[in-house]
Amino acid sequence: MKISRDEILKLARMSRLALHEDEIEPLAKQVEQVLTYAERITELAADVEEPSTKNVNVFREDVAVPQSPEPILAQAPERESSFFAVPAILENS
Repeated sequence: MKISRDEILKLARMSRLALHEDEIEPLAKQVEQVLTYAERITELAADVEEPSTKNVNVFREDVAVPQSPEPILAQAPERESSFFAVPAILENS
């Protein structure tokens, strides 16, 4: 992939960098090397297969188990019926 002088100057303007005339060519070569490397990595990554067990819970079934709220609510400083009572953070208008 060939990077043109104009593209380097545009990148410099967008990045708010001041480039001297003698810095443009070496910078273009460095940007080309980075882009070539990124292209190679992308090609290699396309061959890698993701395991099908990604984000799978292998320890137990994901099943809701009904529990009594009393043990948790018994620890609350304040409660109303089967809910925690907390200070209001929003005002009613």
